[in-house]
Amino acid sequence: MRISDRLASQQTFSFEIFPPKGDLPIDDALAVARDLASSKPDWISVTFSAGGSGNSANTIAVSGAIERDTGTAALAHLTCLGSSRETVRLYLDALGEQGVSNVLALRGDRAPGKEIIDFSYASDLISFIKEHRPEFCVGAACYPEGHFECDDFEASLAYLRMKQDAGADFLVTQLFFDNELFYRFREGCARHRIKIPIVCGIMPFTSVRQIQRMAFTCGATIPSRVIRKIVACGDDEGAQLAAGIEYACDQITDLAANGVDGIHIYTMNRPVIGRAAHDALVNCGYLEV
Repeated sequence: MRISDRLASQQTFSFEIFPPKGDLPIDDALAVARDLASSKPDWISVTFSAGGSGNSANTIAVSGAIERDTGTAALAHLTCLGSSRETVRLYLDALGEQGVSNVLALRGDRAPGKEIIDFSYASDLISFIKEHRPEFCVGAACYPEGHFECDDFEASLAYLRMKQDAGADFLVTQLFFDNELFYRFREGCARHRIKIPIVCGIMPFTSVRQIQRMAFTCGATIPSRVIRKIVACGDDEGAQLAAGIEYACDQITDLAANGVDGIHIYTMNRPVIGRAAHDALVNCGYLEV
């Protein structure tokens, strides 16, 4: 199934998981995927290895297993910094051999050892995928608060338009905690004639440490109501997780009511998060039982 075909006919619901890093067993990731698949998502995305370490073999293996074992479409992430055209070509062909035909094309984070080889931007990667595997459905990332490397919000939208022009079929947002920022972003996309579907990526906060990391590494704005919620939990980690899930469910219920194209849950490999999100969307009428 091409994800773009599903988005053309309905609002979607999906999950993200990450594969094991290093020598950890792939079966752990597959167990999570099977649990999440029981909620009948439209697709499950698989990151380019845990923590972005680039262990692409695990991403390919997990994505292929999701397609075969659960009957759910897999969306395989692909980052291009530090990669050659030949490396990407081999990766795409390996996905095709596993029956995977949906790819999320990303530049990847700048880091030592990830210098530019053949791809400078995600739009370059998108163009290459469309040239080499035109049958693939290609998603791209977008940033409701603007890309953290670009101080000009309108310029950030102009760069995003380049991804559409390069052939991206749909967009998935970076995490955000304030829905009003997304609605502003959606209006900005309309001004820049970005017409492909935009799927909202939501990640529940799970702890004080995690939310601090998000603020610094992702550039996500942390609303005061989030801070109040997590402070009220004190040092109780279970209460912090419950508060984060509750807040995320409120977010996705509001997004569903405001006609978003899709909702994508960053599960952090915790099925409890996926189940809570699914139940919230069933209760508000976004999903059927």
